[in-house]
Amino acid sequence: MHYLIEPGAIGDADVTVPGDKSVSHRAVMLGSIADGVTEVRGFLAGEDCLSTIAAFRDLGVAIERTGETELVIHGVGLRGLQAPEGDLDLGNSGTAMRLMAGVLAGQDFSATLTGDESLTGRPMQRIITPLCRMGAVIESRGGKPPLRIRGNTALEGIDYTLPMASAQVKSAVLLAGLYARGRTTVTEPAVTRDHTERMLRAMGVAVSSDDGRIGVEGPATLRACPVRVPADLSSAAFVILAALLSDKADIIIRDVGVNPTRTGVLDILRAMGGDIRQENARDMGEEPVADIRVRASKLQGIDVDPALVSLAIDEFPVLFVAAAAAIGETRFTGIGELRVKESDRIAAMAAGLRALGIRVEEFDDGARVLGGRFAGGAVESFGDHRIAMSFAIAGTVATGPVTVRDVAAVETSFPGFEACLGGIGADIRCVSEGPA
Repeated sequence: MHYLIEPGAIGDADVTVPGDKSVSHRAVMLGSIADGVTEVRGFLAGEDCLSTIAAFRDLGVAIERTGETELVIHGVGLRGLQAPEGDLDLGNSGTAMRLMAGVLAGQDFSATLTGDESLTGRPMQRIITPLCRMGAVIESRGGKPPLRIRGNTALEGIDYTLPMASAQVKSAVLLAGLYARGRTTVTEPAVTRDHTERMLRAMGVAVSSDDGRIGVEGPATLRACPVRVPADLSSAAFVILAALLSDKADIIIRDVGVNPTRTGVLDILRAMGGDIRQENARDMGEEPVADIRVRASKLQGIDVDPALVSLAIDEFPVLFVAAAAAIGETRFTGIGELRVKESDRIAAMAAGLRALGIRVEEFDDGARVLGGRFAGGAVESFGDHRIAMSFAIAGTVATGPVTVRDVAAVETSFPGFEACLGGIGADIRCVSEGPA
């Protein structure tokens, strides 16, 4: 399945985007090991999060879908999970695999985490190392999935310094720390998203946070509470960029999560000249939200501040497209982590931009993009949802039709993407085959 995007006129609109994927994953996981019933509203019903639901059902948790974006999770408590009958297939979700490894490390049964071809090629040694230091026994395929996690209820708390900023590794260690004896502390070299810490606090766990050191005391007890999932800023970023690149659009995106550990993409786009404003700021449970208003803008190339990388790690495909449409040169550094996402996102974006007539110089941990005008053409998504959606936005301002190949993975994070873009004026449709 491919996208075919014709140049179109993005216009004024008032829209919503699906729920936050990171918060949705955590709602299922923490609700499952909490005492009591957790009601979730705004859940992202994408394939990644549905894989997490399926895995916890296989672990004996009763999870009801009472609406398209509503769940009722009957928590079994910290020690109530049951041995699964088979492997736990997490599809394409690195978040689910890394965080679930932390939960499973302290169980009294063994379990195997696996996934699709993309997921089984992704590095997991970064979680295996600290979890094994806590006493976990994890077998892997050279540091890659499948992960066979042996039952061990004798985990010990550790003081661990992350070698690189990673919310997923931090969360895996903290979740294992819920089961461990004593204190578990994680020190991070740069700020990363803190959804795990916020939700743990909402469920009654004392989480300390001081100058980049985050800690929990185990064993801990979680108390179920209602969870309201905000709209996903990572998904909103595609709509934001479409508005910025338009001739005169004025678009409002409602109820978007603006957790300060996630807003690097807004800071970078504003630094490039983007007219982006937050209105109606408020809290949705533990998470800050706002309506985001975006107006068409002339973007300028910049040197992106490396300090913002960990605050925008999932949005760099969007930022590559912004750089390609900006006036002048944009330089990205310190983004080597993108090479081990669902695809090598630096290489994928560089190849796609070149196919559309943009000059790109690629480095080990970054790239230099010279802004220009997108030509029509065909690009590969490499089965990566964020690559596919980013090039769909490029197609809205190209000089001719753009085909984005292999876009099925978009359903993992943004169900209804085509309809959302169509609702703001984009000419986008799915086709079985695209032009060569």
